[in-house]
This record gives sequence, structure tokens and C-alpha cells, in this order.
Amino acid sequence: MADTNNQSPNKTYGADNITALEGLEAVRKRPGMYIGGTDSKGLHHLVWEVVDNSIDEHVAGYCSSIDVVIKPDNSIAVTDDGRGIPVGMHKKLQKSALEVVMTVLHAGGKFDKDTYKVSGGLHGVGVSCVNALSSYLEARVHRDGKIHVQEYSEGKPQNEVHVVGDTDHTGTTITYTPDATIFDTTVYNFETLATRMQELAFLNSGLKLSITDERKKEEDGSFLRRDFFSEGGLAEMVQYLDEGKPDLIESPIYVKSKEDNVEVEVAMQYNTTYQENVYSFVNNIKTREGGTHVNGFRRAVNRLFTKYGDDNGMFKKLKFKISGEDFREGLTAVVSVKVPEPQFKGQTKGELGNSEVTGIVSRCVGASVGHWLEENPTQARRIIDKVIIAATARHAARKAREMVQRKNVLTGGGLPGKLADCSSKDAAASEIYLVEGDSAGGTAKQGRDRTFQAILPLRGKILNVEKAMEHKIYENEEIKNMFTALGVRIEEGQYGERILNLEKLRYHKIIIMCDADVDGSHIVTLILTFFFRYMTKLVEEGYVYIAQPPLYQVRRGKQFQYCWNEEERQEAVARLSRHEEDGSVKIQRYKGLGEMNAEQLWETTMDPDTRMLQQVTIEENSEADRVFSMLMGDEVPPRRAFIEENAKYAKVDV
Repeated sequence: MADTNNQSPNKTYGADNITALEGLEAVRKRPGMYIGGTDSKGLHHLVWEVVDNSIDEHVAGYCSSIDVVIKPDNSIAVTDDGRGIPVGMHKKLQKSALEVVMTVLHAGGKFDKDTYKVSGGLHGVGVSCVNALSSYLEARVHRDGKIHVQEYSEGKPQNEVHVVGDTDHTGTTITYTPDATIFDTTVYNFETLATRMQELAFLNSGLKLSITDERKKEEDGSFLRRDFFSEGGLAEMVQYLDEGKPDLIESPIYVKSKEDNVEVEVAMQYNTTYQENVYSFVNNIKTREGGTHVNGFRRAVNRLFTKYGDDNGMFKKLKFKISGEDFREGLTAVVSVKVPEPQFKGQTKGELGNSEVTGIVSRCVGASVGHWLEENPTQARRIIDKVIIAATARHAARKAREMVQRKNVLTGGGLPGKLADCSSKDAAASEIYLVEGDSAGGTAKQGRDRTFQAILPLRGKILNVEKAMEHKIYENEEIKNMFTALGVRIEEGQYGERILNLEKLRYHKIIIMCDADVDGSHIVTLILTFFFRYMTKLVEEGYVYIAQPPLYQVRRGKQFQYCWNEEERQEAVARLSRHEEDGSVKIQRYKGLGEMNAEQLWETTMDPDTRMLQQVTIEENSEADRVFSMLMGDEVPPRRAFIEENAKYAKVDV
């Protein structure tokens, strides 16, 4: 007879089956709970956990410089000139305070309000998490005239805290090697770290920061290094972010105030573009999902500009109501608050939840911006004039969106005529190729696997959305086809912001496939600009890819090899030249997808087993916004400077 409880009589569940993870074992077992994951983002998060401690020392008034060094083996050293982590004996735990900080979760000075009024590392798990996830870590503390050192491996002390010398200054250096058995990659990206260091310099005016990469040398033999320092703070930051965008007002509107021990700092600048970019921080920690401080800012902007426009009779001729979104078109803003006891959603601190902060930020911004409006009537009118244009365009854009989204994509009746759809209805297993030109599109349709691969040919270069008003974008045939084929919808959020609804997304791989030449690269950039501005969520969730067609086919007799770069081409020529067969080595340079037949396109660019796809990711929204505006906007000088600085990395089609 079968056991109705489906249990083996030999298997018991008792006290011995309960596992209690001690010390830092929990971090090693479940790193995602503490740093968000073991991918590249999690790896870089380790650096910020250490740097944030040094930033807290600066905010407390004791640190003036922070230096980050990437060592040749991808280990990281972070040095500050703060007070140094305490090294005395902890009365309760009977071990050095340094060891307690480095090895005990939820231990640190952040819980003592006399030590740190505000702090980024509020969970008290930051540096101990770094220790747990490092194969080796050394803490070197300059304090009380002595240099104190302790070493760890996988979070466990390898020796006692000991003195190795004398010193005449204070500070802490944390050097660690991320554990290769935990992380998917242990290779640090210099630009990712440098971008965040630049951000921290703006957020902490008067603080010197530097990053050095000892893996790479400059032409003069020195290591790659960047130094960051800002006197202007957030006002300087919005000017940096708006590089490449024509200003609408003469200088940023700056707010600095304090209420109920919450410090509010805001800088906002209006430009002539059509995008809103609001970046928010709590205690120097970026809040990517915003939160109550951003809600307070938006509430104040909506209220103030609505009242100003109504009081001055500027909205009388409008036949429809002004929306909050209209006041934020062309607005770049940075909202930074210092909160003694912030409530975050999760350890990665993506969204602020303190309800009282909404009202505080709204009142602080309202008072300062209200004065600015009264004192700057000419510039205020410029903003209101732009608001009216934005409202008119939004009204037209909503109608255009409704036209695009009216047909039901589930029936298939609304799909573009050019789309060669796949037979699979499982979005997770389906992919769509956005292909440059009808000719290449025809070849792709012949070479694809019809079961899961759809093809949408795009004619020529799509509209540059960076320079176009929103309603013009929805009137563009190629963009309408992309919306309809993908099955996504744009809806309006609580504050009038655009929200991309992915519920009916028809493909989980969206692959841009263009010629491997200058024109092809331009088309890829135009499509990426569109995705970044209007379908950011697709990129953030990892659905967007770029196909990598080969540049060469190297052939000798019946033997051949596809090559994706110059190095591979040279290797293939050398390898095939060694063979005894008749005939010389022939090199075919593919300038366009149309030069391949269906079979070649399949085996090089479309076959999941052999193709090379580059997934599009966004490391930093603020930097991505700045670069897209610079490259695709109207301002020539910043673009010229960018090209001159990066010319050595450019691909030239000759």
C-alpha cells in the first residue's frame, strides 16, 4: 500500500535538520539578499559599500579625500583620511571594534546618532558583506598615532588586530579581492566606477575623489587616473548632465533647506528638449525608483507652476487641462535629501518610503522656487511658454498614441504588413529581428527559423527622436510598426509620466540587425535612442540585443572561416596559409547584410548556437542620457569634443 503522506519512514524532520548560519555565512549563501546579485552590478556594489562608509565620514565632517584604486588583479583599495575605524576593545563582544565592524552584521557607528547624524550604510551590513564576499581583505587603520592591520579570508579573521608602524595622520584603507567562486565576473569596469565617483563629487561639494586603474597605462607611462572635485555641487551637476542641451533659463534653480532634521537640496534646469530627467538620492545613495522625496518635488513643481500660470492668465486660451508632465518636459533635476532614519525598500535602497519626506520636500522646494518665479518673471514666462507648447504636443501625442495602440495585437489583425511573424505564441521563447532595409529583411525571412524568429524590416533611418516632438514620433511609420509588432503600450502614470506597459510584449528578445558599416551603426544608434527615450523598460529588463554580423569571410579552397574583427581575420589568414591546398587565401569583406545569402546569414548571425549577440544594458541612466543628448541633439561643440576625445575608439568605414 502506498504511503499517503508520500514520506519515507527513514526520513525525519527534527531539531537537527534546522540549519543556523553563523557570522557571515548567510551572506555567502545568499549574496543576492545583501548586494542585489552576483553579476557585474553586484560586483560594483561592493565598491560602493566601502566608499559609502568614507562618504559618511565626510558628511560627519571628518574626511576630505577618498581614493579608489583598481589593482592589476582586479582587487580594490579604498583609502580615506577620516578618523579611522575604532580599534579599541569592544566591551560586550570582547574583541577589537575593527573586527566587530568587519565580521558582524548590523554592527557599526551608523546606529549611534551621536556618531553619524545621517548615513548611507544604514543597515550596518555593508563592509562586513564585502568582507564575506572577498577571498582576501585587509583593513589598515591609521589612528591614535599607530597603523593597525587585520587580514581576513571569506570574512574570517586570519590574525588579531596588530600594529605595524607609526603614523602622523588618520584614515582607513580597505583592500579586498572579490571571491571568484561567488561572482559571475571579477573584472571591474573603470568607466562605471568613474561615473559614480563623478556623481559623488557633485553630491558632496568640497570632497576630493580619485580613481586609478593600475591595469592600464597612459601614453606617458602613468596609470589611468581621474580626479573629481566640485565646488558648485548639485547646480554644477545639472549643468554637467545638460551638456549638449540648449538652456532655456540662464542658470539652474537651486534649493537648500532643512526641516525636522531632514536636509533638502535640489537643483533644476530647464532646456529646450522634450525629455524629463530627475535623479534622486538619499544620504548620497542613488534611489533609482525614486520615492517620497521625488513625489514631494513633483508635487511642488506642479503646484507652483500651475498657480503662477493661472495667476498671470497664461492658460486662458488652452482648451484642455495642463498636466504635471507638461511642467517637467525639458527639465533636468537632482533631488538629494539627508534623512536621519530613512526607510528603504530592500538593502539595495532603490526607493525611499518615509511618508513625511513628501511634505517636507514639497514645502522646501515650494518656498524657494516660489521666490525664484517672482524674482525672474522673464525666465518664468519662458518656462510657461514651453509648458503650453508641451501641453499642446502632449494632447496631440495622446491622440497619436491612441491611433497606434487602438488595434488589438492579440488578434493579429493590427500587426504590420511587413512583419513576418513566428508561429510560437510563447513570448519567452520568441524573438524579433529589426532589420535594416527590405533586401536584408527578405534574406532574413528566408534564413530564419519560422518557429520562434520574427522579422520586421525597417526602411532606411528612423526618426531621430532626440530632436522630434512626441506626437511626431507616433506618426512615424517605422516607429508605429515597432510599437504594433512588439505589442507594448505607453500609459500615463500618477504624475503624467510615461509608463511602458509590457503585459502584452510578444517577444523577449528584440534584436537590432544592421549592416556592419557607418550607416548601419548610425541606424543602430537611432533605434537605441528611441528605445532609451520611449521604451527604457525594455532595455532595463534585458530584452534588447544587437546582432553582430561578421566583417570578413577568409577562404582557401573549401576551407573558410568567418571573422568578427581584425585580430580574427589575421589569425584565420595565418592558419589557412599553412595548408598545402592549391589556391591563395581570399578575403571577403562584408559591408552589408545583403552580401550574404540566407544560409550564411543564418549560420553567422541568426543561429542561436553560433551567433554573437550583444545585450544592451544601462549602467547609469544619467550618463546614458548625457551621451545620447550629446550625440543625437542639436548642440555641435559638445559632440565635437566627445568625438575628438574618443576618435581612437571609432570604427572608420573606408
